[in-house]
Amino acid sequence: MKKYLLSLLTILLPILTFGQEVTDKGLDQRIDEGFGWATGWFVDFIFYQIPFTEDVKVFWVLFPLIIGATYFTIYFKFINFRGFFTSINIVRGKYDDIDQHGAEDTELAMDGDISDTIRDESQEGEVSHFQALTAALSATVGLGNIAGVAIAVSIGGAGATFWMIIAGFLGMASKFVECTLGVKYRDIGEDGTVYGGPMYYLTKGLKAKGLEGLGKVLAVLFAIFVIGGSFGGGNMFQVNQAFQLVENITGGEESFLHGYGWAFGFVMSVLVGIVIIGGIKKIAKVTDKIVPFMVVIYVAASLFVIFANVGMVGDAFAQIFNGAFSPEGIAGGAIGVLIQGFRRAAFSNEAGIGSSSIAHSAVKTKYAASEGMVALLEPFIDTVVVCTMTALVLIITGTLATGGPSNDAEAILMTSGAFGSVISWFPYVLTVAVVLFAFSTMISWSYYGFQGWAYLFGRSKRAEYTYKIVFCIFVIIGAAASLGSVIGFSDAMIFAMMIPNMIGLVLLAPRVKEELVKYMTAIKERKS
Repeated sequence: MKKYLLSLLTILLPILTFGQEVTDKGLDQRIDEGFGWATGWFVDFIFYQIPFTEDVKVFWVLFPLIIGATYFTIYFKFINFRGFFTSINIVRGKYDDIDQHGAEDTELAMDGDISDTIRDESQEGEVSHFQALTAALSATVGLGNIAGVAIAVSIGGAGATFWMIIAGFLGMASKFVECTLGVKYRDIGEDGTVYGGPMYYLTKGLKAKGLEGLGKVLAVLFAIFVIGGSFGGGNMFQVNQAFQLVENITGGEESFLHGYGWAFGFVMSVLVGIVIIGGIKKIAKVTDKIVPFMVVIYVAASLFVIFANVGMVGDAFAQIFNGAFSPEGIAGGAIGVLIQGFRRAAFSNEAGIGSSSIAHSAVKTKYAASEGMVALLEPFIDTVVVCTMTALVLIITGTLATGGPSNDAEAILMTSGAFGSVISWFPYVLTVAVVLFAFSTMISWSYYGFQGWAYLFGRSKRAEYTYKIVFCIFVIIGAAASLGSVIGFSDAMIFAMMIPNMIGLVLLAPRVKEELVKYMTAIKERKS
């Protein structure tokens, strides 16, 4: 491991000089413009907005995400609600003995599974249910919960919060489906390393349905998209926003960090490199401590602000409910509010994108549906809890009355100011939280990107460390330069992941139902 760390540092050190030159000479602007010219067509396609009226335009990617989530909610008989407490019990370890002494191998083979996925998986996998959940949450709970919510409620009003919550509940069903498939069709390497995610259930699952060619094409597309997404939205954007906030809190243009984004990026890249070299086990050991800590601190601070203004809570909820159906002064009226709420939820919890299934596929379990049940908690925590807390703080403190933010950096500062109006020192805590959010998002997305990389280029150590070194280099570039077009293209690739993934989820939903029946039967037999 020391050898690889030294190699990483040797390669990264020249980037420090490059990072400073990029800032001084404006090379980043020229690169950004050229990249935008070359990739603008793709970004415009993915983020195309369908005009319904003069005031209402809807991103087309929202339709398959929300319609798909609604379909899965109905198809699985509201598993997102009736399976909620079972999911909590699985995370608590109540049903761990089922994984240890579950169905026999012959029973596993009776469901028509293809031969290379039939195995007793009771002792296979790399992380626990809780660790898989926190690893996946670390990639979604982050800047979107802080900046994105501020933008959504400033545009859509308090009522956007209501639709954000509804979309969060619906997204729980999509997470259940994709993460069940992630475990069912995963590969286990000879050394016990897990390889899973949409690449594998698209390949294997569609092959079993006689759609091998389609499955391979969709899997390759997904792998390409997830690699691109990992470098930008899962890396450069995170470190760039974290640096901007740290620079602002330490004095802005007068900060000792001003002009030294490369140094901040270098430190972050070393920390990220130390963690990701250890694979999902090391990542999970970090996220299972950072994520609960971040969520608890953030929710506790939100509750403090809420209870400090307890007399305004009733009015805040009235604004949320009334604003959802009869908003005043909002472009597009009630439809405009609904769109902002759904957009924020979909962009925040990534339900239907397929990324989380990669982390959840590494779990130690015999029953695929057990991890699907755990995964449905993810949108609940990310959207229904954390995003709602942010919205309530913004509404109760009256921060929205000062005008909306124009970008993510301003949105973070707006949220920071809302907390600071009640807890004077909390902006410093929020700065630390944002850095931790960014760090945990980066290490989880590095795992997602690597899984796509391994699918395309093989599972050799050379391929693995090539990807991880490139990922760390992008951390420095992201902090040193503002490459808006590069990050925009990467964000488009993240939502492009939805296209192959949703096709697979709909086609393979019957297999998920079989897995759910199998697992719920095992739980009933245990109780009897």
